[in-house]
Amino acid sequence: MSSSEADGVLAAVEPKAEVVGEHRWPMALAVVVAIVLTVLLPKSVRLGPGWLIPLGESLLLVALIVGDPGRIDRRSRVLRVLSIALVAVLLATALTFTARLIADLITGGSTTESAGTLLLAGNAVWVTNNIAFALLYWELDGGGPALRTHRMRPRADFAFPQQLNPVRGWDDWQPRFVDYLYLGFTNATAFSPTDVMPLAPWAKLTMLAQSLISITILGLIIARAVNVLS
Repeated sequence: MSSSEADGVLAAVEPKAEVVGEHRWPMALAVVVAIVLTVLLPKSVRLGPGWLIPLGESLLLVALIVGDPGRIDRRSRVLRVLSIALVAVLLATALTFTARLIADLITGGSTTESAGTLLLAGNAVWVTNNIAFALLYWELDGGGPALRTHRMRPRADFAFPQQLNPVRGWDDWQPRFVDYLYLGFTNATAFSPTDVMPLAPWAKLTMLAQSLISITILGLIIARAVNVLS
């Protein structure tokens, strides 16, 4: 038996590595936090009935959990569409709240009359934006969590430190939702990449947009809060 035939026999008898997806609960918990913050927002910042958007987001989240509970390892076009729809609704909601809050800050709406209400609304909108962008990064990088689990996309859209400088024990490392959540919050506070480098054009432009939104929210809130307190 030749060496190539022997290698083929060994490959046939060796068990395939088990595909283990990341847990669903970190992503679900982040969505729940975003929904709760939406409910806590002042009426002047909300859009439409206060229960409508949280209900829609909750239904999409429940559908995802039912379709692929526990760990995210099922490749399904329906689940992919539901996941993208949830991220799109969260992001559109966060951006709408941001626009309404900025309008209140510029025109002096009811939200800006009290420093406490202003800080509550500002923090809620800022955190909601960061969660929405983190979910967007998580959902689009490398085709999404399911494809990353099955290693279906050889080219990633973000480069994490574990991938740039692989060390022993981290050879099979894959980014999880917490890594994208960290990316979202550090990008919103540093206004630039920290340890995660965007590689694809869409990733660079999205991080740029998030930084601009974050600095606008923080700058206007701080300036308005100082005026109210003084």
